[in-house]
Amino acid sequence: MFDLGDLTLSFCFFGLLAYFWRAQGTRELALRATRKHLEQQQLQLLDGHVALRAVWCKRDTSGQIKLWRRYIFEFTATGHERYKGQVITLGNRVEGVELEPHRFPNDIIH
Repeated sequence: MFDLGDLTLSFCFFGLLAYFWRAQGTRELALRATRKHLEQQQLQLLDGHVALRAVWCKRDTSGQIKLWRRYIFEFTATGHERYKGQVITLGNRVEGVELEPHRFPNDIIH
């Protein structure tokens, strides 16, 4: 039969599994927001992904503690130069997308 140690280990395993499942959904949310923001700016996402750089516990506007995450990505305006950007999430909500100073597509002379 199961003892308390087995039950605790199982609980921890399923807790970690749930965390990683939820984290994957938040990453997908951040990726969609990044793609939409870059499309509106006529910029292109490079490598097709966002990478998790930082995780922190932070309170939202209602005072609840949520996971704050910072994802980074690279983008281009010209197709030749790479710039960095970041997208911030708090819980399952995108807080904002920030871009490094970069050339604008209309500034490029062909």
